[in-house]
Amino acid sequence: MSEKTKEILEWIYCIIIALVLAMLFRYFIGTPTIVKQESMYPTLIQDERLWLNRWTRTTKTLPERGKIITFEEPAKITYLASEIDQSNPIAQYKQRNAWEWFINEFLEIGKRSYIKRVIALPGEHVEIKDGKVYINGEELKEPYLQEGIVTDVTEVGFDDFVVPENCVFAMGDNRNHSTDCRAFGCIPLEKIESTVAIRIWPLSKWGKVE
Repeated sequence: MSEKTKEILEWIYCIIIALVLAMLFRYFIGTPTIVKQESMYPTLIQDERLWLNRWTRTTKTLPERGKIITFEEPAKITYLASEIDQSNPIAQYKQRNAWEWFINEFLEIGKRSYIKRVIALPGEHVEIKDGKVYINGEELKEPYLQEGIVTDVTEVGFDDFVVPENCVFAMGDNRNHSTDCRAFGCIPLEKIESTVAIRIWPLSKWGKVE
C-alpha cells in the first residue's frame, strides 16, 4: 500500500470517527435546534435558536414542572370522542424494530418533535375547566402566558385525569395555537428527548429560557 493511499485512509478513518462522536454527543449530551412553530409564543418565537440538554434523557430524569421539553411526535394526534379514555391518558407511539429506532431515533431522519412546557407530573390530578388549569384541585399559576389566554379543550381531548406513572402532561404557552397533551395524552418518560437549556440566538436574548 502506497503512502498516498495510507494517508487517504487515515483521513477517512478520522472523518468517520468524528462523525460518530458528533452523533453520540448529539444524542446523549446536547444539540442546537431552531424554533419552527408558534405554539410556545411568547416564550419562544419562530426562528430563535436554542440549545437542548439531552443529558436528562441519558439519565432518564423526569423533568420538573415548568421545564420546556422536546418529545417525539405521537403516532396518533387526534381522537374521536369514543376513543378518549380519561383513565388511561397516555399518548400512543408506534413500536419500532432496532433498525427503525436507529434511523428515526438516533439519526433522526424523518423524525418530528414537539416543544412544550411541563404542566403536571405523575400522580397529579389535572382538570381543565373555566379557561384554567387545576392541579389537585388548585388553580395553577402560569405567569408565562399572555394576558387573556384561556386554556380549554376546544373539541375532543383530555381534560380530567390523573397523570400516569413515569409520564408528564405538557402544553404549549400559546394555548389557542398548540397541539399538545390535551389532544393526544401524556408523554412517557422514554419519549422525552430533551429540556431547553438556553436560547443562543438572537444574541440580545441569549440566556436561560423560563
